[in-house]
Amino acid sequence: MTRDERKVIVASSLGTVFEWYDFYLYGSLAAVIGANFFSQFPETTRNIFALFAFAAGFLVRPFGALVFGRLGDMVGRKYTFLVTILIMGTSTFVVGILPTSDSIGLAAPIILIMLRLLQGLALGGEYGGAATYVAEHAPHGRRGFYTSFIQVTATAGLFLSLLVILFTQTAVGPENFRAWGWRVPFLLSIALLAISVWIRLQMEESPAFQRMKAEGTHSKAPIAEAFFQWKNAKIALFALLGLVAGQAVVWYTGQFYALFFLGQVLKVDSFTTNMLIAWSLLLGSGGFVFWGWLSDKIGRKPIILGGCLLAALTYFPLFKLLSAEANPDLHRAHQTIQVQVVVDRSNCSFQFNPTGTAQFTSACDVAKSALARASVNYSVEGAPGRAGAAVRIGSTLIEAPHLRDLEPAQRAPEAARFTQQVSAALTAAGYPAASNPSVVKMNSPIDIFGEQQLVLIGILTLLVIYVTMVYGPIAAALVELFPTRIRYTSMSLPYHIGNGWFGGLLPATSFAMIAQTGDVYFGLWYPIVIALATVVIGIFFVPETKDRDIYAGDNIRH
Repeated sequence: MTRDERKVIVASSLGTVFEWYDFYLYGSLAAVIGANFFSQFPETTRNIFALFAFAAGFLVRPFGALVFGRLGDMVGRKYTFLVTILIMGTSTFVVGILPTSDSIGLAAPIILIMLRLLQGLALGGEYGGAATYVAEHAPHGRRGFYTSFIQVTATAGLFLSLLVILFTQTAVGPENFRAWGWRVPFLLSIALLAISVWIRLQMEESPAFQRMKAEGTHSKAPIAEAFFQWKNAKIALFALLGLVAGQAVVWYTGQFYALFFLGQVLKVDSFTTNMLIAWSLLLGSGGFVFWGWLSDKIGRKPIILGGCLLAALTYFPLFKLLSAEANPDLHRAHQTIQVQVVVDRSNCSFQFNPTGTAQFTSACDVAKSALARASVNYSVEGAPGRAGAAVRIGSTLIEAPHLRDLEPAQRAPEAARFTQQVSAALTAAGYPAASNPSVVKMNSPIDIFGEQQLVLIGILTLLVIYVTMVYGPIAAALVELFPTRIRYTSMSLPYHIGNGWFGGLLPATSFAMIAQTGDVYFGLWYPIVIALATVVIGIFFVPETKDRDIYAGDNIRH
């Protein structure tokens, strides 16, 4: 690797790390931000709006891909993803200095959501630019290896954000962190932004784009050419369904759903959860570069589709082992204590709530939601014609309230009363408290040598290895599918639909599936089905691309 090639990789990767760092900060601090920017609302509503603001950043990513992909194919790769990092870094810094709702009222949450939308748009344009730029500088036969460094950036950004948050919390204390310390990680982004902009200003435009521009063959309408001409649009569709969708759900399951499952389902405290995930990322992230390098030898498809298949076949045993090790008493309760919801099934909703704004107020929904949030395995006993819903725990029958029949001010107290009744009955039946002594607990970042910690880090590292298999070669595969004139636009949209929607909606979809069925593992069917569908579509409809000449004219026809 030459000095100039190293400079290209470092410049592209470092800037993308900072972009992901900025993006993940909000997700990690959503509860604290909700308390500061939505304080005029009750706590439940406050959390709903905080989650909506986080989800907004994911939902607009495909639109950012279109806006900045078009600019990248018309104006150039370098200047476009210089603009994206300026937008992302500035938006993040402004969150750090934004007055709270106590100071400026409703303007605070409105500005916050606008900043989140800008972050999502910028991230939608960043990845495609960085991947395209590196790939167009890479020598033939080494694109998988070179672009794999871009793939490390999302994990590195998450890792960096967790470290900065934990360090700041330790330095200022929990109370000060909730009051003002949460701003520090956002304010630090201005230094990261300055470094990124300085590095990117030293870069030259990619040789492929320079050649195309000099020849006057660049696209005048990249969006129309990429998605309204079937010969190109079908490749984008197959890229989405036969590569990116499976990659996205495996990635989000291995990093984000594992985090959710440990914390929300298995009731592991947040410090331990973050440390376990951090150790697995540290141990497994070298796989990004390894699988990228190997994809130059054996191809992109065998590794990406192999990772999807392995994940789909092993998720159930791995997550059950995760449960048995992280919270043995809760795992035992799942196997031995019977809980039923007695209800007319027609009165139940599918509680899919990706933006956090939907409200489910029937008695059935209240009962199922309370049990799902308490991490209870339950079954549904059909009772056609029954007006309400009840939870049966042993010989105890607890009627769920009809919240929709109550005034809004009465709903939260009534829901809390019902939850307390259910909790008391569960404890009497043998369900453990959230803080029971069997739950894994780490007292410091290096407290990893207990049996529970080592087994859990091993399981989580295996999940990260699956992530590196599907994600390490994906940039090279997408770059090679499309011709230079529409490459930035064409690869960015399927990537961000796959990761922003298929992946980003995974936690909300999985929770809804758990609440619907009463099985704490049932949400795993979402990534499993999508990963298996990707394997089938990828085998039959996605070509192998490792030997393509990306400088050739219309390489879609190879």
